[in-house]
Amino acid sequence: MVVTHLEMRAPVLRAARLPDGLRFERIEPDVDSYRALFRRVGDDWLWFGRLELADAALQAILDDPQVHMFTLLKEGQPEAILELDFREERTCELAYFGLTPALIGTGAGAYLMDRAVDHAFRAEIDRFHVHTCNIDSPQALPFYLRSGFEATRQEVEIADDPRLRGLLPETCAPHVPLIRP
Repeated sequence: MVVTHLEMRAPVLRAARLPDGLRFERIEPDVDSYRALFRRVGDDWLWFGRLELADAALQAILDDPQVHMFTLLKEGQPEAILELDFREERTCELAYFGLTPALIGTGAGAYLMDRAVDHAFRAEIDRFHVHTCNIDSPQALPFYLRSGFEATRQEVEIADDPRLRGLLPETCAPHVPLIRP
């Protein structure tokens, strides 16, 4: 994967409106509900980082007061994931950010990003950062750049395909070739 690291040093807000029928809410999910939402948002993009964690390790992240989680609810159903990690001093990592297919293209992403930026910089941080890669949504990198992040570096990251490791079904992310050893 080609990973692009991005950062924001001062808040950039786009004044995006919350689309009708949605509600922004802070959540405190348990391991099962978190993984279910993580899969609904990330399966198409081979998100696997939280799937390979043991339950206790994931629960420790979910319980950490320096990790804040939010979603957009539609008819009571969570349809987005926003995970902000403040565990590094004066820094916030946009650890996970994404929408289910039901919200893509509705303007919900811009609204959710505004909430992320606002929440992050209320903590008086010096740096808000995120990374994305070439197997993520092709909209991700341009979206982060439009949102005010600046690319700082790129690197190549190598990981075994999560579909071949049994973390995700082989049908996930058909846009990424499945290469059997």
